[in-house]
Amino acid sequence: MSDHTRRPVILDEAALSPEQQRIFDAIQSGPRGIVEGPLRVWLQSPGLADKAQDLGAFCRFGTSLPPRLSELAILTTGAFWKSGFEWAVHAPIAARAGVSETVIEAIRTGRVPAFEREDEAAVHAFSDRLHRQHRVDDTTYARAVVCLGVPGTVELVGILGYYTLISMTINAFEVPLPEGAVDPFAGPE
Repeated sequence: MSDHTRRPVILDEAALSPEQQRIFDAIQSGPRGIVEGPLRVWLQSPGLADKAQDLGAFCRFGTSLPPRLSELAILTTGAFWKSGFEWAVHAPIAARAGVSETVIEAIRTGRVPAFEREDEAAVHAFSDRLHRQHRVDDTTYARAVVCLGVPGTVELVGILGYYTLISMTINAFEVPLPEGAVDPFAGPE
């Protein structure tokens, strides 16, 4: 099979075009500090990589949501898509941001967590309903707006959309788990 038809897509850092190198350097010198996973896939299309990584930097580091809530939304998305790479990267970040291990494990296993904080319950309910039902009912919407405000709710949708793109990229191109990580969505052994 040729290099162009096998997955995962391999990025040869020694053979980057000038445009790819510019974007690679921008990612590496930005808040992420590393070019990994789906970002390496996107660099096959520098135009997409440039725009997507910029949106991602905002969704991860620039919204009005505290990291605890944005990471909760990211985990809900990663679990919905069963995106192992995304989960392996963000579950530890979510824990450091203050999401409890019991909530993280419940989301990973597809259960509704028992939340102690209303803002976390609202973010999870909104995220889960939008992913599963492709809409949110008035009560779920109002609950999110009470906790996040309208700008925060708009940003939450942006986070969900961006991390859906991330998860789809990971799954479509079979982005491998980070070294040493175990597939969080593998069935029982």
